[in-house]
Amino acid sequence: MPESPDVATLLATAVEALGGSPRAGQLQMAEAVAAAMDDERHLLVQAGTGTGKSLGYLVPSLRHRGRVVVATATLALQHQLVERDVPRLVEALKGQGLDTSFAVLKGRSNYACLHRIREGVPDDQGVLVDVPEGSMASKVLELRAWAEEQAEAEGSGERDHAPRHTEREWRQVSVGHRDCLGASKCPFGAECFVERAREKAQRSNLIITNHSLLAIDAIEGIPMIPEYDVAVIDEAHELVARVTQAATDELSVSDVERAARRSQRHVDGSEADDLSDAADALRDAMAQARPGRFETLPTDLADALALVRDAARACLSAYPKSSSDDEPDAGLTQAKGTVQEVFTTAERMAAAAAADVVWLSEGGERIPPRLCVAPLQVWGQMRDKLLTDKTVVMTSATLMLGGDFGVVASTVGLKPTERVQPGADAAPAAEDAQPWVGMDVGSPFDYGQQGILYIARHLPPPGRAGLAPAHLDEIVELVDAAEGRALGLFSSRRAAEAAAAEVRRRLPHLTTLAQGEAQLPELAAQFVGDPHTCLFGTLSLWQGLDVPGDTCQLVIIDRIPFPRPDDPLMSARQKAVDEAGGNGFMQVAATHAALLLAQGAGRLIRTTSDRGVVAILDPRVATARYGGFLKASLPPMWPTQDPALIRKALARLAAG
Repeated sequence: MPESPDVATLLATAVEALGGSPRAGQLQMAEAVAAAMDDERHLLVQAGTGTGKSLGYLVPSLRHRGRVVVATATLALQHQLVERDVPRLVEALKGQGLDTSFAVLKGRSNYACLHRIREGVPDDQGVLVDVPEGSMASKVLELRAWAEEQAEAEGSGERDHAPRHTEREWRQVSVGHRDCLGASKCPFGAECFVERAREKAQRSNLIITNHSLLAIDAIEGIPMIPEYDVAVIDEAHELVARVTQAATDELSVSDVERAARRSQRHVDGSEADDLSDAADALRDAMAQARPGRFETLPTDLADALALVRDAARACLSAYPKSSSDDEPDAGLTQAKGTVQEVFTTAERMAAAAAADVVWLSEGGERIPPRLCVAPLQVWGQMRDKLLTDKTVVMTSATLMLGGDFGVVASTVGLKPTERVQPGADAAPAAEDAQPWVGMDVGSPFDYGQQGILYIARHLPPPGRAGLAPAHLDEIVELVDAAEGRALGLFSSRRAAEAAAAEVRRRLPHLTTLAQGEAQLPELAAQFVGDPHTCLFGTLSLWQGLDVPGDTCQLVIIDRIPFPRPDDPLMSARQKAVDEAGGNGFMQVAATHAALLLAQGAGRLIRTTSDRGVVAILDPRVATARYGGFLKASLPPMWPTQDPALIRKALARLAAG
């Protein structure tokens, strides 16, 4: 086999072909990723905004002689890679002797299902209905026509390429894995979009997927991705949350009732009625239980879950056995899948394993309460089932918390004691050790010159009652000095709305937008379109908004984003660390807050010409013992606690 081309040469070729300019951090990253792949050693690489980290890992991935899987946290980045970055890079590296084949893999529900389109959708009793009645009908027909065109043209059938639609409308033309007949039994298996995507992945050297699919494949052992050598995990600061999400199950009374109703047509005995009775017992037990985390399952609830588990098991056994000669029955398959899901979840919850956390969500006006179960931690599974078998590269703009990789490394299954220096030959002595390299390739931005970190030490600590008058005054004065141009990131919807109302009242000449008043893309477009605008919102704005230029010269963060004290999973994790002799507050709550603060502060400087202020209105960043850890997690901006100085700085920026 010929030797792999030099990664620096390949990167230079790609950058020139794409009309870019060389970046030292990007080259350093590409060489480190190539070395990790060659040496089969894990790598954590922090690459600040503007580094060009996509090329920094895509070039060595295409250079690698084995299959590489790139996993992103968000569909937006996955879409960017598949539709823009990878095709352009493949074109740029033509003639370099590389296998540049690539494919995208998503969860089954992201593809249209030809069986559901051609045979109908199960109603509440499991009967296949051709077209749903009401306002959805025309949109569903449009989606069906699009899917048929995709099938005819051998297109991907991916949701991203479909006509505009709602979540509810898409469900009429797609299925989850439980409802799928399977390629061998489905009459349309030869045309199946999911099977086509998998076949293309089997032929490809590079596969683009997401964290959840990677977790299901590697950790849960459900084969979703063809065999591969290396996993590159972008947006790696999200990995633990996404893996936890993929391993979380929920159960409501309506889930059990639906499974019972759908089974009535297929089960001859009383088993479906017994499952319906078990749903009634679960309803009574949930009504008696208090919302929140259960240290121990209440007796009534434990008994009800066992009843649901046993009834679902009996119902599954009562379904008719199918043979290979039988005509596939989609209604039966999907009804049985619903019961199987109820059984699996009830069994897990009834077991009340020490490795799981079980809680009851409160529900709301239209949302019924649900039982939830999630893993207490995921680092063990990630270490045993991903890091042990594959070479893993993790990258993000925020991997160093408190100025060190050790915090994030521990949460994903790597031990700080196993860290080795780049290029070092010596490996840790332990047989099961997972040596890893941590590298910060910096950022092209001069944060000390471009940004100011203002901590409003003079303000009172935030309370539970929401924003105090002093905080509202501070927000108004900062926004006034900046003449708008402000992104407000708040810990609650109530705080964001209160701040927006106050700014509108006192600064009516500015445009003030609040999350929830329109869809996020529409709000972002308005924010970018007029510099004299403020946009106030909550957590979902922290990571998904990219507004370079003078549109955003002020980022306001109302308080340290610690998890809520009653968050069932975070509180359980914190308690477990304390009981193991660690510092649960620092390892769980402060780490969570540091990550979100770093992501929030990162909204300010997006290009080398951006200038502005990050204002944190929580004095604890300056006064509390953990404040140093939080500040060390932020971009190295010039710090101040002087209110008058910061107002003058904002006024100068606004004046241009």
